[in-house]
Amino acid sequence: MNTGNEEMPLSDTTKQNLRELRDAAVELWWRFFDWLAVVPWKTLAIVSVLMLVLGGILQSPQPFFILIVASFIIKAVAGGKRRADLTASQAIQRADTEQHERAILEAHLAALQAQIEPHFLFNTLASIDQLILTDPPRASRMQQSLIRYLRSAMPKMRDGARPTLGQQVDLSRAFLEIMAVRMDDRLRTALQVPAGLQSAVFPSMMLQTLVENAIRHGLEPKAEGGLLSIHAEVADGKLAVHVRDTGVGFAPQSAAGVGLANIRERLKVLYNGRAELVIGVPADGGTCATITVPYEIAAADAA
Repeated sequence: MNTGNEEMPLSDTTKQNLRELRDAAVELWWRFFDWLAVVPWKTLAIVSVLMLVLGGILQSPQPFFILIVASFIIKAVAGGKRRADLTASQAIQRADTEQHERAILEAHLAALQAQIEPHFLFNTLASIDQLILTDPPRASRMQQSLIRYLRSAMPKMRDGARPTLGQQVDLSRAFLEIMAVRMDDRLRTALQVPAGLQSAVFPSMMLQTLVENAIRHGLEPKAEGGLLSIHAEVADGKLAVHVRDTGVGFAPQSAAGVGLANIRERLKVLYNGRAELVIGVPADGGTCATITVPYEIAAADAA
């Protein structure tokens, strides 16, 4: 027997209607929230005045006043949320763009390197072959230097770890040993890279490019050859690597060469304006090329 205090259970249809009403209210709320996030303050002020007029006409201004105050509060919150979302979205977009540009640039470098290295290797092997017949001891020295060069290059090819200055110096040292055999007494070298800077992060192949340019455009054209030096230092939180030669001097057209242009473009993408390549002319002649990058220790060494 039912009493008058018992509540009738809601039917499935009624429950479904209530759920739909709730979902519609939630959707309407978020649309209102999004509208407040983008609507100009001037427009919101005009709408508020119209709402006050409407409240006066209906002789019920209080609900409209509460709604107006709530709208201004929500507008401030929604606007801040939208600005934060836009900032985050722009940051993600910039990161994706920079990563894409970096990937393209590194792929271009790999393609360029793939073209240059076989040429260098074939020339070196041809020189070894010729020296075997004319000067076996020099052929042996060049062969050993080539082996050291390949050993220095192979770790970079095998893993994706960030390159260090020490690795790049080892690669350039082996390259200079090969060139010293080729140029005989015309090439002298001096490497002054402190042990504490060997683990600093330094982009791959940039030092090698500067060394090659110094020999090709500075020392080889000079009959008596000269000195090539590599020096590294840290100043004002930045790592500076200098490659200096006492060759024929700086030729302005060399600045537009593929190698130097590639370095500048890579520095721009990798460091976003925080690194640079500077070509200088020392007072006593020759050329000095300097790459400056933020000083950073490789992760394995920093741990």
